[in-house]
Amino acid sequence: MTIGVYITYRILDIADLTVEGSIAMGAAIAAFSIFNGMNPFLATALAFVGGMLAGLVTGILHTKLKIPALLAGILTMIALYSVNLRIMGKANLSLLRIDTVFTSLENLGLDPTNAVMLFGFISVMIIVALLYWFFGTEIGCAIRATGNNPQMARAQGINTNNMIILGLVISNGLVALSGSLIAQSQSFADIQMGIGSIVIGLASVIIGEVIFGTRNFLNCLISLVLGAITYRIIIALVLKLGMPANDLKLFTAITVAIALSLPILKSYLRPFKKSIKGGDL
Repeated sequence: MTIGVYITYRILDIADLTVEGSIAMGAAIAAFSIFNGMNPFLATALAFVGGMLAGLVTGILHTKLKIPALLAGILTMIALYSVNLRIMGKANLSLLRIDTVFTSLENLGLDPTNAVMLFGFISVMIIVALLYWFFGTEIGCAIRATGNNPQMARAQGINTNNMIILGLVISNGLVALSGSLIAQSQSFADIQMGIGSIVIGLASVIIGEVIFGTRNFLNCLISLVLGAITYRIIIALVLKLGMPANDLKLFTAITVAIALSLPILKSYLRPFKKSIKGGDL
C-alpha cells in the first residue's frame, strides 16, 4: 500500500484518495472470491485487477473530464463504498477456516504469523524488483517525467494524460493487492477497513524518506518498505506504552503533519544555528 501511495504522491505529484476505496475493494473481491471457492492466488490477482479498474476511473475523471485530481479521487472513493457492498453483499465477510494464500506456507510447518511475514517479504521483494525494472523502461521514465515536469514531458512528445492514467492504475492495483492480503491475513474483509489508509500510507512514505533517505530510485523503494515496517513498530511501541487504540488515527495524523513540516521547521531553526556557530549567543 505504501508503494502504491508513493507512486501517486511522489512520482505523479497527486494526492489520490481513491486509496481508501481501492484497498477495501481489493479485500472485498478477494474475500468474496475465496469464500465462494476460488483459488486464493487467482482471487488475489483478481483483486489487483479490480484496483487497477478503480485507478482507471479516477484517471479518466481527472484527465478526460478535467475534474481536479483530489476531487476525482474522492468521487471514486465514495462510489467504491457502494461497489464494495455490492461485491460482498454485506458489511463484512469472514474467511475463518478457509484456505488463503498463506495456507501453503502453513502446511510446510510455519505458524500463521511467520507464514504471513514470509509471504509478505517475498511479495514485497518481487514487487520492488518489478517496479525498479518497470520505472527504468521508456514508459516508466515517461511516468516519472510527467510527475516531475509535465510541460517538459509534453514538449518531448509524451502523452501526459495517458501517463497519469497508467500511474493511477498501477498505484491502485498495488493498493488493492495489499487489501486482499490484509483480508486474508486477518481472516475477514470489512467495508470500513479503508478509512484512514491514505494517512497510514503517507506516514510510512515520510518516515521512510526521512530516516532511510532517497539517494536513488532503488533506495526510495527500499526506504518505503523500511518506512512501513518502522511505522508499524512505532504504533506497536505506542500501544505498549498505554495509548488507547482509539487515538491511533490522531497520532498518525500528527506524525504525518510533523514529518511534512520538517523542511519549514528546519528553515526556522537555521538562523538560530548560525547565531550559535557565530558566537552571538
